[in-house]
Amino acid sequence: MTEISLQRSRVVCDRLGKGRATLHNDIHDGLMPPPIQLGSRWSAWPSDEIDQIIRARIAGWDKAQLRELVKQLVARRKTAAPLVEAVE
Repeated sequence: MTEISLQRSRVVCDRLGKGRATLHNDIHDGLMPPPIQLGSRWSAWPSDEIDQIIRARIAGWDKAQLRELVKQLVARRKTAAPLVEAVE
């Protein structure tokens, strides 16, 4: 299993070769998943999601394909964590 890390916007921008304003425009346009809020002033992206976006861009996916990928990535977040049963 591949290790997943959380990446802050500075790292994501560097990996994508984009500025912060462009990153946020892409989020607004559905071309990037929104970050996960981890605190009131702290957010980050799962590294595997950024990897998939980069691979799709390398493959030449158009905007419609990227939007579909983003929808799938966001939907997958709901089932990504294992459920833990309460211990008595």
